Amino acid sequence: MAILNSAHGGDGWQPRSGSLAGDLGRVWAAAGVESEVGQLRAVLMHRPGDELARVTDPAPVLWDALVEQELATHQHDLLASTYRDLGVAVHYMRPGDGATPNLYFARDHFFMTPQGAIISRMGSAARAGEERFSAAALADLGAPILMTVHGDGTFEGADIVHLDQGVVLVARGMRSNREGCRQVAAMLADIGMEPVIVEMPYGTGHIDGGLAILDRRKALVRPYHCPYGAVDQLRRLGYQLIEVPDEGEVARNAAMNLVPVAPGVVVMPAGNPNTERALAKHGIECHPVDVSELSKGGGSVHCMTGVILRDRL
Repeated sequence: MAILNSAHGGDGWQPRSGSLAGDLGRVWAAAGVESEVGQLRAVLMHRPGDELARVTDPAPVLWDALVEQELATHQHDLLASTYRDLGVAVHYMRPGDGATPNLYFARDHFFMTPQGAIISRMGSAARAGEERFSAAALADLGAPILMTVHGDGTFEGADIVHLDQGVVLVARGMRSNREGCRQVAAMLADIGMEPVIVEMPYGTGHIDGGLAILDRRKALVRPYHCPYGAVDQLRRLGYQLIEVPDEGEVARNAAMNLVPVAPGVVVMPAGNPNTERALAKHGIECHPVDVSELSKGGGSVHCMTGVILRDRL
């Protein structure tokens, strides 16, 4: 009579029980996001350095203007310090000599689901491969990675918005193509979420240029830049829609490129007084940070912040 050893089901074998969700914070590190406004606990960033000084022409690296290294690094430190003051753990990528000019826009490299990260595949040739540095950092932190967008799919993390009741907006446009969105939506459905693919208007970048969630049921929207499908879902879920009060502040100074650190509490770029006043009237507490030099790279606070962990609402 054959006797099985434990590796093959004999005495000592115990099958694994539970699911990946139950492993977070135990087998894996605590990681996961299911809303845009749950208390922010941990983020991933890249502190820009010498790679900024090596750029001599802003256009090929997708910048609006040349970025001065010393001031940009100082402003990035102020942003990280603001997060820490608000109780957020700040983790950094470690690219070594491989750092590229846009690497500090960490939001684009991945997005976090309730059960782990989905790694992007960047949509532009200028940024191809940046995502591997965020993937390495997440792995070092012990955060689970559910998938990497693959094949001819492209997708960037700034094209995702968590709404409510498991509804997730997946934005198809210039950065995130049809195949990338299909892959992301399939994975979200596999883990029990409700992905809704929306189409970005022509001439826009990511969905965060047209939509920012502020509170449990409040959203800042930019007409002509926010997909109608996104507005439709927001209305269905009972959100109060607040139109941007000053289009000039949004266009010139990325006023809506903000990050909630708790329901109704946001970190946002400084220099947007009209937007700050309007948000305050709607009960939103604003923490402005000067990122004006960093924004010459074509992004702002939201773009620079890869979210690892939020509390459940």
